[in-house]
Amino acid sequence: MNRILQVQYAVLRVIAFQSDIEVPGGRAKSLDWERVHMASCARTAQFLAQIRGVDPELAACAAAVHDFGRIITGNHTNHAEVGYVPVQRFLKNEGIFTDSEISQIALAVKNHSSKTVVGSPLDETVKDADVIDCYELGEPFDRPEKEQRYRAWLDELARYRK
Repeated sequence: MNRILQVQYAVLRVIAFQSDIEVPGGRAKSLDWERVHMASCARTAQFLAQIRGVDPELAACAAAVHDFGRIITGNHTNHAEVGYVPVQRFLKNEGIFTDSEISQIALAVKNHSSKTVVGSPLDETVKDADVIDCYELGEPFDRPEKEQRYRAWLDELARYRK
């Protein structure tokens, strides 16, 4: 089994475990939404990575776990930073990534909410995949920088179509 599927199955196990845990005030996103977003965001990141020269497998895996903080806490506030350490433990326990890959993925998780700060090519691929996927799933742009990223993606896509 490839690593993208391994990570997705592992995240699905975490999500299944979370269904038994009540979050005071309720979850920011339903676990069903998290499942769909995890899979579709990973696919979007894989596509973006292929056209941008980023490792597609690593990008898809990073996108699959980018909301790990929200999945384990149920909260949206600071979920990127909150997920940084737990996602490292999670990935280490899966035993399918090198320490360097875990560091890169965890950093992309930590940085994915900082849409205006330019990071590594992997970070930027995960940020864009997140924005594109949320829009495609019907989420409104709640911050101007998300819409700017989406519009920039449309411009990038138009250049590839020429």
